[in-house]
Amino acid sequence: MPELLKVLILGLVEGITEFLPVSSTGHLIIAADLLDYTGPEADTFNVFIQLGAILAVIWQFRTRFVSLLTWRDTPGFSGRRGLTFLFLTTLPALLAGYFGHGFIKEHLFSTKTVAIGLAAGAVWILLTEKFHRHSDPKEIERVDWVMALGIGLFQCLAMWPGMSRSASTILGAMFLGLNRRAAAEYSFFAAIPMMMAAVSYDLYKGWEVLRPEALGLFAVGFVAAFASALVAIRFFIGFVSRHTFTPFALYRLALAGVLFWWMARA
Repeated sequence: MPELLKVLILGLVEGITEFLPVSSTGHLIIAADLLDYTGPEADTFNVFIQLGAILAVIWQFRTRFVSLLTWRDTPGFSGRRGLTFLFLTTLPALLAGYFGHGFIKEHLFSTKTVAIGLAAGAVWILLTEKFHRHSDPKEIERVDWVMALGIGLFQCLAMWPGMSRSASTILGAMFLGLNRRAAAEYSFFAAIPMMMAAVSYDLYKGWEVLRPEALGLFAVGFVAAFASALVAIRFFIGFVSRHTFTPFALYRLALAGVLFWWMARA
């Protein structure tokens, strides 16, 4: 298969899965193995295209992001208050990623760990949907510093490939009191600083492996990730307004089952 088609497919996989509770990292590991697009340059590519997904969520919520960057002392999830909450949500996973980066890359990036993470996350979703009840489910404007820090601690679970950063933050936010839609929206915002930090670090470590001729391929993957992420975000916002996360749990269980079967046959 031509490299151009491979990077296009991987860009679409990244964009579609990044903000859904299904683990974009897990899907990229599986897709890269199936497409035989591996190695140091491919690893850097898989990190780089996350920038396209980041740009999509910034574009989708551009009005909210402008209000965050004003740095005014305003109530609710905006200005200096909102940025403080995002910092508190980012800090735990940032520290966990910094100190555990080497171990995670060396030991957890495999089909087996992805399958385990997919299954575990699916069970968590099903349990949350069955037992999660709040008499006063909170909107995103009612996030406070305790909730923001708590969501950050839940986000650390995403260090395990297959668990999903979005699933970890959404389910953690629901556990701490946000309603389903508000939890999904906060997950979008929380993704930006965490992903920017992770992408910057990985690109700094891996940029020297790139061939000059690979830059065009990176651009294709970036655009594919941006466009597909924008569509996925808009779909997801509408979906969570009317449905539970149970279909995503069933998908994760099915995919985990396929992966375990595939590994058993290998």
